[in-house]
Amino acid sequence: MVTPADAQDSLVARELLFRLALLHPEIAVVWADAAYAKNGLIEWAKKYPDITVKVVRRPPKTKGFIILPRRWAVERSWSWIMRARRHCRDDHERLPEMSEALITWPCITLMTRRLTRRTAGPAERRDVAHGYLMSDAA
Repeated sequence: MVTPADAQDSLVARELLFRLALLHPEIAVVWADAAYAKNGLIEWAKKYPDITVKVVRRPPKTKGFIILPRRWAVERSWSWIMRARRHCRDDHERLPEMSEALITWPCITLMTRRLTRRTAGPAERRDVAHGYLMSDAA
């Protein structure tokens, strides 16, 4: 969902959470930063789409860079999207739907690569207990 830059995050999040609940009813918890704690979003999300919004805040009286829990997941996701070099340019799309499609494309690419890669499973013990004979050299 792409929105104008002047739209407040906490107001737009209601539409986003509503769509999320319709498309993925299995999702019950969402992490958000402090900007989403405004305008009664947390209470609304618990009441209507039945989603718990957990706000990740900076510890009080901290200065400088600090690693926030769950924030890395968002930053990592943006880095994956930015790998599709189209997003590194200063081009601005005329229609929000086009921008949304250009974000969806690298996400689809990432997911198809994850689904089709061969994963190495845990190492199996190959001995008599599992039905395999070990060689005499071992």
